[in-house]
Amino acid sequence: MKSEEKVKRRGRVVSLLSLMRPPNSILVGFAVIVGIGVTSHNYHEIFTFRSLLGFLTGFFVSSFSMVSNDLYDVEVDRINQPNRPIPSGVVKVNQAKIFSIALLILGLAASAGLGLITLGIAALFAVIGWSYNFRGKQIGLIGNSLVALSLAIPYIFGSVSLGNYYINLGYILALTSFLAGMGREVLKGVADVEGDKVRNVKTVAVSHGAIIAKQLAATFFILAVLTSSFPIIFGLLGRALFIYSGLILLPDAVFLYLAVKVLTLTSDEDSLRLKSLALGGMMLGLIVYLVSGLLV
Repeated sequence: MKSEEKVKRRGRVVSLLSLMRPPNSILVGFAVIVGIGVTSHNYHEIFTFRSLLGFLTGFFVSSFSMVSNDLYDVEVDRINQPNRPIPSGVVKVNQAKIFSIALLILGLAASAGLGLITLGIAALFAVIGWSYNFRGKQIGLIGNSLVALSLAIPYIFGSVSLGNYYINLGYILALTSFLAGMGREVLKGVADVEGDKVRNVKTVAVSHGAIIAKQLAATFFILAVLTSSFPIIFGLLGRALFIYSGLILLPDAVFLYLAVKVLTLTSDEDSLRLKSLALGGMMLGLIVYLVSGLLV
């Protein structure tokens, strides 16, 4: 009996940890480190205690949002994903609530170690995540903006943790990520029109039609490309100017291609494929900013 209890307890712990969606939260933590790297122009800064605290902030606050998401989706998951930890009963609702609060405290504590302003940004990040889970995902463009902000904030956090409040590569990367993220989220709504109608989710595609949504998504992708010229315009690249100018053409080409293809979408399958391509373009842009930032 004791061995069975241990197995159940271990399974409950594993299920609880899975609610954090570790790969997603690790990427958020990594984004903070990227913000530090592109702002400091010093790869040594990536391996400092500051970066560790920044990573832990992003990881734990993101994990809080992920667990919170499962808590708010529990009734839907009972129907659509009954094997998820909470609806299956492996993890109790109260256990998940306590776990989410503990994760939030850990994230805020890590951010406090970097200063009061970073604590405020981390708290804002948590509020954005909670707002999206609570109501934002049902309010179309507002929900899209909350997701896009979540993509941008880690880079801002990284820059601010260095005490840098002036225009820098980290802030421009945040702006570009926000715009690309908006394009991807609006495009996602085009792919999910029928399901969103059933769930009463007011995406742009549901509220204003697929054509308007496609045009808006294409606009955001084009704006993301335009902002990629800001590091050159503001003279932030130094000796990395030519490297950045060459490499940035790759993600720019991806987003310009997306802008054109979005306007000619004919099927949900195509929109899903383009949504994945948008994520690839965002990752490619992140790499270009990081490489260029460390070479300045």
